[in-house]
Amino acid sequence: MNSSTAPESTFTLLDGSSLTTSDLKGKVALINFWATSCTTCVAEMPMLSASHEKFRGRGYETIAVAMSYDPPAYVVNFAQTRRLPFAVAIDNTGVVAKAWGDVNVTPTTFLLNKRGVVVKRFVGKPDFAELNLLIDRLLSES
Repeated sequence: MNSSTAPESTFTLLDGSSLTTSDLKGKVALINFWATSCTTCVAEMPMLSASHEKFRGRGYETIAVAMSYDPPAYVVNFAQTRRLPFAVAIDNTGVVAKAWGDVNVTPTTFLLNKRGVVVKRFVGKPDFAELNLLIDRLLSES
């Protein structure tokens, strides 16, 4: 799925609002598929939060999409207790994961440029130093 346009998706956020892939145009966005039962996902959340805090003032968006098998109450509790600074979505039907290439391994992370093109796909924990350099470069593009 590298170098292809991100699929048109609607992300249902914990507060009941929604974001679409179209809403992300003009921003660099990171879409992270995760689960509360995934130890690697839980371990990378502080780094995802740090990247979000570092770049959000420059037009960077993070959406953490909880997998369909993750109980919503666990997701809400995790997001609240960890004070996640970014959007958290619940994919309770699995339709979002399916649209993004039938994601079934967590964590799986997609980085989109301002035009909504997937520039990088990570399966497993990304190298955050490399990821942050790439985010910075993408944010500098016009």
